[in-house]
Amino acid sequence: MENVHAGWRRKLMKYIADTVDFQLEEPTVVTLGKFDGRHRGHQKLLHTMEELKETLGYATAIFTFSTAPLSLVTGEAATVITTSEERRHNMEKMGIDYLVEYPFTDDVRKMDPSVFVKDILVKRMRAKAMVVGPDCSFGYKGAGNVELLRSLSKELGFELYVIQKEKDHRRDISSTYIREELSLGNVAKANELLGEPYAIHGIVVHGNHIGGPRLGFPTANIIPPANKRLPKFGVYVSRVLAQGKYYKGVTNIGRKPTIHGDNPVGVETFIFDFDGDIYGKMIEVQLLEFDRGEQKFASLEELKERIEKEFAEMSQEKEMLLLLTWTAEPYEATDYYGHYEKRMKCLRDFYRLLQQMGFSFRSLEELKILNGTHELYTQETEDEH
Repeated sequence: MENVHAGWRRKLMKYIADTVDFQLEEPTVVTLGKFDGRHRGHQKLLHTMEELKETLGYATAIFTFSTAPLSLVTGEAATVITTSEERRHNMEKMGIDYLVEYPFTDDVRKMDPSVFVKDILVKRMRAKAMVVGPDCSFGYKGAGNVELLRSLSKELGFELYVIQKEKDHRRDISSTYIREELSLGNVAKANELLGEPYAIHGIVVHGNHIGGPRLGFPTANIIPPANKRLPKFGVYVSRVLAQGKYYKGVTNIGRKPTIHGDNPVGVETFIFDFDGDIYGKMIEVQLLEFDRGEQKFASLEELKERIEKEFAEMSQEKEMLLLLTWTAEPYEATDYYGHYEKRMKCLRDFYRLLQQMGFSFRSLEELKILNGTHELYTQETEDEH
């Protein structure tokens, strides 16, 4: 099966995992790394690869490890922003041709960096071009670097492209930076660094059946993998991809301290304007903004009152945003996040500004006037960036 995109007949991504015995079928432009989060720095490398594919005709290939090397070297469990399954999905969505998840054995850990380049990247990956960052390291004790690649490129006949790191003001954008923001609950900042929403994927499971029968708010529960890096426990404004469409949501992450018992860490989401049956089905929960930290309430009744208040506040903002964007329908999953989220951020800022100024929306005519004002505000905001 093939997809046609921008004049290219593009095959579906070939995924190679848990084997050292492989051979790619065609010359490639290669990059290597963990790609945890596929943040804006990663995207810079990947977009460079796409450009080289168009100009040189090489297939795009990513080399990574099936298990985070740090966890095997140090013996400590490592958490990841994107799991292996999520990384695979992200790369396939971008149109990458090959993703190789190489097993990280003790022999690989001790491999001489020159041997790694010759035997794996050039011979097995068939690299004719390599795209790396300036701090690229590989091989035994990370001895391989850009200088080694530069010297080997002449000997082995591949082109080397060193791409400077993407920055957020004066700080390099990195997975470590994003994990720091997630631990503080700053998902809006994490999303800015990622260039897309932080997301949690999972199969919807049956919870403790308190949300619907006891609280009146049916929810979708997923249990994230143990190695998934979660943000600070609490309540988040979210959007949910379910059955091919995105919906607004409110998501709680944590152990539900108000509910008695030893509750596992879970992701529980109320989905606005959705009444489908999604038990046993995969959904994607994207976190957009932090609302409040996890709290223990004195009773389920007190929790219900708080949830009702939060839903009312979020519903009011949702209605204003929908009015301002002239749509009340969930949008298709093919919508690109970058354009949508940039507009929604402007809308949220604009809505809050109007609230602070004491505006109310009493008529459609008034809304039209304010929406016209908003278009000017949006343009000014985009010009500033």
